[in-house]
Amino acid sequence: MKHINARIMVAALLSAASGGCAGVPAGQPSAVRSVQAPVAPSLSAERLARLTRQLEAYVEQGRLAGAVVEIRQDGREVYSEAVGWRDREARAPMQEDTIFRIASQSKALTSVAIMMLMEEGRLLLDDPVGKHLPEWANTSVAVAKPDGTYDVVPAERPITIRDLLTHTAGISYGNGPGEKAWREAGIMGWYFADRSEPVSAVVGRMAALPMAAQPGESFVYGYNTDILGVVVEKLSGQTLEAFLNERLIEPLGMIDTSFYLPPEKADRLAVVYAAEGAGIRLAPEAGEAQDRPFGQGHYLNGPRMAFSGGAGLLSTAPDYSRFLEMLRRGGELDGRRYLSRKTVELMTANHLGDVPYNPGMGFGLGFSIREDLGEAGQPGSEGEYGWGGAYHSQYWVDPEENLTVVYLTQLLPAGNIDDHGAVRALIYQAVE
Repeated sequence: MKHINARIMVAALLSAASGGCAGVPAGQPSAVRSVQAPVAPSLSAERLARLTRQLEAYVEQGRLAGAVVEIRQDGREVYSEAVGWRDREARAPMQEDTIFRIASQSKALTSVAIMMLMEEGRLLLDDPVGKHLPEWANTSVAVAKPDGTYDVVPAERPITIRDLLTHTAGISYGNGPGEKAWREAGIMGWYFADRSEPVSAVVGRMAALPMAAQPGESFVYGYNTDILGVVVEKLSGQTLEAFLNERLIEPLGMIDTSFYLPPEKADRLAVVYAAEGAGIRLAPEAGEAQDRPFGQGHYLNGPRMAFSGGAGLLSTAPDYSRFLEMLRRGGELDGRRYLSRKTVELMTANHLGDVPYNPGMGFGLGFSIREDLGEAGQPGSEGEYGWGGAYHSQYWVDPEENLTVVYLTQLLPAGNIDDHGAVRALIYQAVE
């Protein structure tokens, strides 16, 4: 395990001094690139070393197998560390290009895809979902009764595209008053990679089940972004995989981002661990545990038929950092525009209104938004946006400090480890 990467800091300082990375053609991936006016890094390398030491401590304590953190400021990589083990049992070290299951970090790419379609005039945010997926024209809601059963009532209004983007459609991951119906239909949880059918088939059956709340009534985290992925497929005439590859993944140079793992990259996939007591254990192979049947997942040897826009992608810290940098720059990277600056502003504004959510936080069109620093109660900046994934990964963009942060690990369930709070605190204590 290594300490602060001096190569990264030297490269960033040279880039700042020269106004960018000379000799890197526009549109080509690079770990260190800037086309903006030079700005000297304002994160202390000496203080960032505390973050490395803390992550190494988690590994030494047996609470994490390993992790990768990448921080960019003004588009330049100012910190990139891989600590611990990609595969602890095989003593295979974590590398900066290790591939991770990013689960709900997929939602950001699918949300951007929806906004691309909006910009092309193919949909509006207030369109009823049923306009594009007819089976969703009339939905119902389960209302709990004191005896533990439930009534089914019609939805008070149609579910809209905006409802799905903000998770206010009342659609859960199968839990809620009507859970029995969802279980009987075989639709529970976020995991799709084991299915021998496209996500659109599952979403089509889902529409007939009772939702957990009325549209617009509350924040209910669930299948919303998977439904949006099916909308992308319907309006584009492509699979979600093909659309994302053509419009985002390939042009952004996200060379290791995919729904399923190419066989030649199998030795770069991080192993999944599960918290157990004060330590961790190896998660089972896919399908071996009844309570968590996904285990290591079906990303290498599965059916490869379901492209889950809500939780299906694999990626690396360098790849995901490029995607975030595009958003931080207002929808443009390396001379190519993906979204309008005004669209990114709309995505990263709070759309919840009076809908209850976490203190100090709001939710935009695909991201949580830090609204009030004191109420949220953690270091950061107002206007910062991000999310995370089921395998315990996390990311955010801080426009005020010109930062993007990607933290990747594979720990499910994560138990009571406090690494997310520590990573955030140790990044912001390094801001000068």
